[in-house]
Amino acid sequence: MKPILSRHAALLLFAVVVAVWGSNWAVTKIVVQSVSPLWASAIRSAIATVALLALLRARGQLALPRRGDVPVILTVAILHMGAFAVLTAFGLQLVPAGRSIVLGYTTPLWVAPAAWLFLREPVARSQLAGIGLGFAGLAIMFNPLAFDWSDRNALIGNAMILLAALCWAANILYVRAHQWISSPFQLVFWQALLATAILSVLALAFDGVPLITWNPELAGAFLYGAIFGTALAHWAVVMVNRSLPAVTTSLGLLATPVMGVAVSAIFLGEPIGISLICAMALILGGIAIGTIPRATAPRNVEEERQAPRFVGTLSLERIHDRQIGIFGLGPDFGPGSQLGGACDIPGSGCRGQRHQGRRQRRRSQ
Repeated sequence: MKPILSRHAALLLFAVVVAVWGSNWAVTKIVVQSVSPLWASAIRSAIATVALLALLRARGQLALPRRGDVPVILTVAILHMGAFAVLTAFGLQLVPAGRSIVLGYTTPLWVAPAAWLFLREPVARSQLAGIGLGFAGLAIMFNPLAFDWSDRNALIGNAMILLAALCWAANILYVRAHQWISSPFQLVFWQALLATAILSVLALAFDGVPLITWNPELAGAFLYGAIFGTALAHWAVVMVNRSLPAVTTSLGLLATPVMGVAVSAIFLGEPIGISLICAMALILGGIAIGTIPRATAPRNVEEERQAPRFVGTLSLERIHDRQIGIFGLGPDFGPGSQLGGACDIPGSGCRGQRHQGRRQRRRSQ
């Protein structure tokens, strides 16, 4: 398959996507200072839904979901677009954005042992080493010298971010075991639409009709997170993943929390302590160690471009690939094989499109 973009153009577009995802955490921090977390999530979700509808119609990929698609639509809408988004928004009210993005990116550390426990996926020694490094990073973040255990708000906020990461991990486990019928890219609008409905009902029930004092900064933050951080980023990663090797995109995504911490420091004035730097290095280093062994398996360039963008249990891109939608909190509507149409991932449970292709070939014979 011929690359859609030149390597230079793909790398530039990829850098833009990483910058947008990283900065979205700071943008969401700004939003939740003026709007309740439930309404912030609901409004951003609604804007993103409209943008995705336009995007899918423009690409000619808008289609009604099949009956077998319903479970994954419900799972992604509830666990990822709903629970993750809301918990992270609540957490961002109490936790600095830079610290939040690092905690949010611990999701791969929870996925690996859970995949071994529930999906019986083997865990290599290098991946165990990566998990160990990641949890060492968490220990640094919560050591008494760097974290005030007597601060109730800090405890609640950090717990919400970690709970959000667990919800994201649970969503990943189901999505990887799901028997795909329609492509994930075709389902993203319906997942977003359902999430918008659920979030709106919850927001009305708990917060009532929103009384929002709109200003250009707040409106721009909503539009940035929903349109640029979700819909356009979704399109961009399709282009990137069809043009760059999996190793490049998977490891490149590790720059997202680094970007998030930097943007939070520059634009929000958040301090960057040595403990956060060390913790981030250990967590991202652990994820990289778990990613590299499978990602560097020999394969020719043509196979690499056509292969699904899953490169290891700890791969952040694998996580982005198998779910859709955080709506402005980071890896929105992630990149990868689900967007490129491939879905033949050993051990991922994503076999629907592969089997569907086999059935079509048999009928054609």
